Amino acid sequence: MSVLLYRLGGFAYRKPWYVIGGWLAVMAAVVGLLVAVPVKLSNEVRIDGTPSQQVVDDLARSLPEASGGQGMLVFKAPDGARIGDEKVQGALLAAVDAVYRHDHVIDIRKALAKEAAKGDRSPLLAAQAAVAQAAGQPSSGGTPVPLQVDGQPVPGIVVSADGSAALMQFQFDEQTYELPAGTIDSTVEAAERQAARGGLEVLPSASMMEIPEVVGVGEIVGVVVAAFVLLVALGSVVAAGLPLVIALVGVTVGVGGAFTLSTVFEIHSLAAVLALMLGLAVGIDYALFIVNRERRLILEDGLDAHEATSRAIGTAGSAVFFAGSTVIIALTGLLVVGITLLSTMAIVAAATIAITVLLVLTLLPALLGLVKERICPARTRRRAERAADAERPSPTRATQWAARLIRHKYPALAAAFLIPVILAVPAADMRMGLPSGASYNSDTAQRQSYDLVSDAFGPGYNGPLMIAVDSTAEGRPLTPAALAAVTANLRDVKGATSVSLAGMNNAGTTAILTLVPGSGPNDDATKDLVTAVRDESARMSETTGTKIGVTGFTALAIDVSDRLADVLPLYVATVLGLSLIILLLVFRSVLVPVTATLGFLLTIAATFGVTTAVFQWGWLQALIGLDATAPVVSLLPIIITGVLYGLAMDYQMFLVTSMREAHVHGATPLNATVTGFARAGSVVVAAATIMVSVFAGFVFNAQPMIKQAGFALAVGILIDAFVIRMTLIPATMALAREKAWWLPTWLDRLLPDLDVEGDKLAQKVPLPHPVAAQSQAAPAQEADLTS
Repeated sequence: MSVLLYRLGGFAYRKPWYVIGGWLAVMAAVVGLLVAVPVKLSNEVRIDGTPSQQVVDDLARSLPEASGGQGMLVFKAPDGARIGDEKVQGALLAAVDAVYRHDHVIDIRKALAKEAAKGDRSPLLAAQAAVAQAAGQPSSGGTPVPLQVDGQPVPGIVVSADGSAALMQFQFDEQTYELPAGTIDSTVEAAERQAARGGLEVLPSASMMEIPEVVGVGEIVGVVVAAFVLLVALGSVVAAGLPLVIALVGVTVGVGGAFTLSTVFEIHSLAAVLALMLGLAVGIDYALFIVNRERRLILEDGLDAHEATSRAIGTAGSAVFFAGSTVIIALTGLLVVGITLLSTMAIVAAATIAITVLLVLTLLPALLGLVKERICPARTRRRAERAADAERPSPTRATQWAARLIRHKYPALAAAFLIPVILAVPAADMRMGLPSGASYNSDTAQRQSYDLVSDAFGPGYNGPLMIAVDSTAEGRPLTPAALAAVTANLRDVKGATSVSLAGMNNAGTTAILTLVPGSGPNDDATKDLVTAVRDESARMSETTGTKIGVTGFTALAIDVSDRLADVLPLYVATVLGLSLIILLLVFRSVLVPVTATLGFLLTIAATFGVTTAVFQWGWLQALIGLDATAPVVSLLPIIITGVLYGLAMDYQMFLVTSMREAHVHGATPLNATVTGFARAGSVVVAAATIMVSVFAGFVFNAQPMIKQAGFALAVGILIDAFVIRMTLIPATMALAREKAWWLPTWLDRLLPDLDVEGDKLAQKVPLPHPVAAQSQAAPAQEADLTS
């Protein structure tokens, strides 16, 4: 591997414009396709095989009108006024009319007018009467009522009991993510223009959202911070600029390429964000690792830029290749879960990582071929010469830290173990769900709408359940008596507050009932209600001759969370098994892969614990500009597990391959630990700081799902890099000494030698001149380290 990559790096350095021209052509093709093909992203969280999704798919066939996206607007009357006031009601009716007349909004008034013309022959009118009678009258004056005008109800509008607010529920003719750009915003604006005449405030629900902003101010700030860290770490604008170029080209080709396929495959907006985060982070990190190795070969070993670049690609490039492989394996492991949404995310992100690795191994040496000796400025060379001339070179901070860890290995091990364990405690209380209006900050329209609906109508109106009722007799319409019996049964289920008819197909064979819970979408009581309805559905079906299914956003969220919780253990086992094999091949050790994996398990537990404490418990939210508590997004545990595992193994690869390289080249176990840490420790610190900066930029995204993902990844990298890789692993290596590299003889013969440390390269292509000892400081320190 090292010899092959050495030759590849040398070719790219000698013929830079061949490589650069090829990548420019690829970028031009991607950009051209993006201009020609409109990008189409999805916000739908679809999990095939769940009961709720099955009901949605059935409704798409039997009642297509119900398969479009749902819209909800709440109108707040001015202080001191009521919805029933003449001026306020007039403005409300005008706003309702503007919404129903808007493009892509289904005007239910027309459908009702057609049914009214049928008279007694209308199955919908007969069903309405039967359901209304079975639902009964409110037992108190605290229940919302339909808006009445001239004795007739206005379709889709209910008024709060105190008359302070009105709620409008309607449907689009397509899912919200399939609507033309700007449709939702223009619908809200149309309502606002008319509502303003009566002083009404219009607040859209969280479902009334366009595709979230993928790149905002926070994300840009994160990249700027990463650029500053690169400048400090490398001390040169030219050297710092190269990793940024690699990262930007990687996300352009990777994420841009995924966008070009969005009209063929449904791509969730979170998949694009995940690929963008990973592409930026690993692109910068991997390029930094290569550039740092090249500069060290120039400054410490006296090589020219050409030879240093080739050897950097041959040695550090091997580590990058296998580090990228672990990330890709961790991501593609999501395919075993069998969930299309996660599979798409995995493929897009893994493809972006693969492209980034290829860029680091080809485009980076080509760019270094243009930069040549300028990669190390004169002042950097003079500083290195002064250090080399010193009788006893001053130990670096990394060397000092490694030596301190070795001397105090037992306290270090205890601290590195206890810190993540303590941070993991809140994870025992982790609840999962999908974002709702309650997940947004209090200054957003989504949160204000959620709070107003909860206060004026009841929390259940923020997440009503859809009950699909189908006739079991093929082609035979539902009878009013059957619908009345189903309604009465649903009304009596504990936790239900009201039941009403939402729609019916023309044949009268399928009806949709709206069941409003007495609790919020993410409350345990709502989950109990969904379970109770499903338990009762079998009995109701037998007695009424109907087939009953539960769906709606709330039921979908419950099913998604349950399904993902069920498949998480399978996913973790698959990823750990595959990656253990790779680590065994790379490090040719039993202990190193095991400790790397156990360290990751501590990382992931601590990450979930901190995420639960901040987002669910509300601890320290002011630090990230958040003032909303919400469950952990159900998609996150499985996504974060895969991503963090891959990234954690990156640091493991960079750090421990340097230790193994020193050990293979003759250093004692303790010297190898110190030498390897001294060489790679500063790079890991810089790389982790860059990753945290990039991920933290997404914490300030307005979309709760993206906000939680950015936070969890930033916290996970912080814990894994500084507590696990920089503390636990070196202390463990020092404790194990020679046993750290033990491998059974029979297994050693079976495993192929991947030569990640470059030993075969050193034999086939010797250095142009003798190299200094592996570490001048380490041998002198060994007596201190072992004492």
